[in-house]
Amino acid sequence: MSLPAEFSLIARHFAPLAGDGALGLTDDAAVFMPPAGRALVVTADAMVGGVHFLPGDPARDIARKLLRVNLSDIASMGAVPLCYMLTLSAPRGTPDAWFGDFAAGLALDQAAYGVQLLGGDTTSTPGPLSLSVTMFGHVAPGTAWRRGGARPGDALWVTGVIGQGVLGLRALRGEIADPDGSLAAHYRLPQPRLGLALHGIVSAAMDISDGLLQDAGHMARASGLGLEIELDRVPLSDAGRSAGVDFVASGAAGGDDYELLLAAPEGNSDRLVAAAAEKGVAVTRIGRFVAGAGVRGFSADGREMALGGGGWSHF
Repeated sequence: MSLPAEFSLIARHFAPLAGDGALGLTDDAAVFMPPAGRALVVTADAMVGGVHFLPGDPARDIARKLLRVNLSDIASMGAVPLCYMLTLSAPRGTPDAWFGDFAAGLALDQAAYGVQLLGGDTTSTPGPLSLSVTMFGHVAPGTAWRRGGARPGDALWVTGVIGQGVLGLRALRGEIADPDGSLAAHYRLPQPRLGLALHGIVSAAMDISDGLLQDAGHMARASGLGLEIELDRVPLSDAGRSAGVDFVASGAAGGDDYELLLAAPEGNSDRLVAAAAEKGVAVTRIGRFVAGAGVRGFSADGREMALGGGGWSHF
């Protein structure tokens, strides 16, 4: 007896990606045990065609970005990724070759990041391609980093370079030059900052998905503090620097960076830099947490600068 179309698609493209707990993707649910003595960390992120990726983006890159935006949440908790569940709603008539390319992208990043498919759901939709991943990770009990742990006097650090996500989108739309394709590559394939050994060094952390200023504000609010950012210290690429300091101050640096914001006591600065360097990750001190509320920005000469709203809002 031949398999129904949905089950046949799963058997061809997704069953080869499944881990042991997935039971071959033939049952209604998965069964798995987290590593002994570890606490589970669970996150979910969705991506919708025309919102989180462009209609012409390769299926392989869409799959890899989907995993990576979820892996960035795992990284922001100081956790180790384990496995994931996938929900895929594709327009009816999507070619089988597209699913094959999508599964190939998943396979690439499963191998790169040590995760396996656990299960999920596939369906057709009259709307745009819609995708969601629920990612599982693990961490030693009581050691997960939180947004709300910053204390007055803590320094604010950021990994990598800011603004590459929005610049990559602009490059793909033909609005700015991207001779080597590096901006587009960052938008399509962000780099989750997994594996940073910062336990006992940082007091709070979160990833930057909605924009530097907006997410820094989330961290300050969760910590019950104010935040002062030295705008000239924010690390930018050449393309970002050519846009001037207003690129950051106005919020135009946007989202899709998937770098980490880290709060740490001043006395832990050297340890933080050294731990990041072990993973080849640059970190930059860009501000400090203070008593009060809200985010304030300052120029190199100490002048307060007006900050725009910027950032991405889901609603």
